[in-house]
Amino acid sequence: MGRTLVKLISETDGFTLTHGFERSDSPYLSTDSGELAAIGRNGVLVSDDIASGTFDTLIDFTTPETTLRNANYCAASGKSMVIGTTGVTESDRLVLEQHSRIIPIVFAPNMSVGVNLTFKLLELASKVLGTSADVEIIESHHKHKVDSPSGTALKMGEVVAESRGQELSGVGVFTRHGQTGPRPDGSIGFATIRAGDIVGEHTVMFASEGERIEISHKSSSRNNYAAGAIRATQWLEGRKSGLFSMHDVLGI
Repeated sequence: MGRTLVKLISETDGFTLTHGFERSDSPYLSTDSGELAAIGRNGVLVSDDIASGTFDTLIDFTTPETTLRNANYCAASGKSMVIGTTGVTESDRLVLEQHSRIIPIVFAPNMSVGVNLTFKLLELASKVLGTSADVEIIESHHKHKVDSPSGTALKMGEVVAESRGQELSGVGVFTRHGQTGPRPDGSIGFATIRAGDIVGEHTVMFASEGERIEISHKSSSRNNYAAGAIRATQWLEGRKSGLFSMHDVLGI
């Protein structure tokens, strides 16, 4: 994702890349970020110290632990944030909400414009169908992804559950093995695939007697996520504080 962001930022009017971060054991430390992104030298060396550079907005696609550490710095320094990190817990989100009283933050489990439109379609379908349809969420990602289900799949489950007046924590089924018995009414099932270099695929199935509706989103490139993050960064300009989603950015 870092390489993609570096490339798209270089192609976007009004944006200047001033800093690039990696973990402290990264082999890319002190490497020119432009060379890593195959766009030629840009003079921005990769660092592991967030305090070593000057920036207005931090685009963060890291890990929950790193994101919270970065959020602490940004809140103390008055820097805005766009966060696409997955695996963030409810307690992590509460920390981000506290920081958002000081700085503006866009936080979304998926920055893709298409995925966020999909969330809206799921909301509509869930309100119309209610619990009359069995819901299954199937997601696929590359073999290196460390969290499961994906943040996007969980968000899809939350959208469906909330639209039906449920709490995902009470109706989500994340594992099936052995004699599980009949499917509980109103439950939302999850299935996860981790294989090869799959960028990201999500399908939500609404199955009832005699018919089935499937709403799917498939990514063939990480450019979608980076482009959404840049759009969110543009949208944040001039805002002083608040915790926002991509629905806010897109006006849906």
